[in-house]
Amino acid sequence: MALNASTLNIGDTHEEQVAQNLSRTQIVQYAGASGDYMPLHTDELYAREIAGYPGVFAHGMLSMGATGTMLTNWVGDGRLTQYSARFTRQVWPGDDLLAKATITNIIKENGETLAEMDVLTVNQDGQSVISGKATARIDA
Repeated sequence: MALNASTLNIGDTHEEQVAQNLSRTQIVQYAGASGDYMPLHTDELYAREIAGYPGVFAHGMLSMGATGTMLTNWVGDGRLTQYSARFTRQVWPGDDLLAKATITNIIKENGETLAEMDVLTVNQDGQSVISGKATARIDA
């Protein structure tokens, strides 16, 4: 169901759990789907002994994609006109992720009604892992 401008208000939010107990298998599956086999994400020994991390961690784009799923679940497929994200912290195996979008503005532009949103995804400790912005077409 598409969002309708007449029922939206600045400050409205939508949140969704986008990962629960993220597994190494899911991280490797993402590597296969994306073609990004960087050893920081796939090779435990490399991540620990060469790069100096506690272990492998998820691709930033995995977190961004999961957050994007929350957005399209809320606004509908094909309605995002802009989506940008900043990776603010690593996502580790075992993490839970909660994504939230908040309407910051509703504007009319080129005959369309657009909802501008702040986007935030946090881990199970409430620490930001994604901070971003999105814009979506909504029904007038």
